[in-house]
Amino acid sequence: MAFGRTSLGSAASGGRSTGAGGQRPLSDINVTPLVDVMLVLLVIFIITAPLMASSIKLDLPRTDAGQPGDTPRFVTLVVDAAGKVYLDDQAVSTDELAAGLAKAAAGSRDTEVQLRADQSVPYGRVVELMGIANKAGLSRIGFVTEAPPKKP
Repeated sequence: MAFGRTSLGSAASGGRSTGAGGQRPLSDINVTPLVDVMLVLLVIFIITAPLMASSIKLDLPRTDAGQPGDTPRFVTLVVDAAGKVYLDDQAVSTDELAAGLAKAAAGSRDTEVQLRADQSVPYGRVVELMGIANKAGLSRIGFVTEAPPKKP
């Protein structure tokens, strides 16, 4: 008995018949299972993401202190080359400076003093102004400088 070649064998093996009896490899990728898995994962993440923020329900108290939108306050203190003092771009005497800094400290103890002093101003004058700010209740002092020019 001789067995003949049938097209049923090639169809059952999953290949495609080319008509001449040979099989051509299957080169298509079936992405349907991948899409199904991704959609299921997406639904799981959409459902669980709000629960991951905080699983403990609390009724937190409300307060005005320390709001995240509060911008830090600062006053600008400038000493020019002649030794003249400016508070927020207004020329002031030593007494007016102390009063202005005390007023700024009354608004908030976290107010920062941004000190801009000419490089020719003696160190003693800068320390004197820092002492006035400290006596007024302002302990946060920032020194404003310029970056040196970049070399080509």
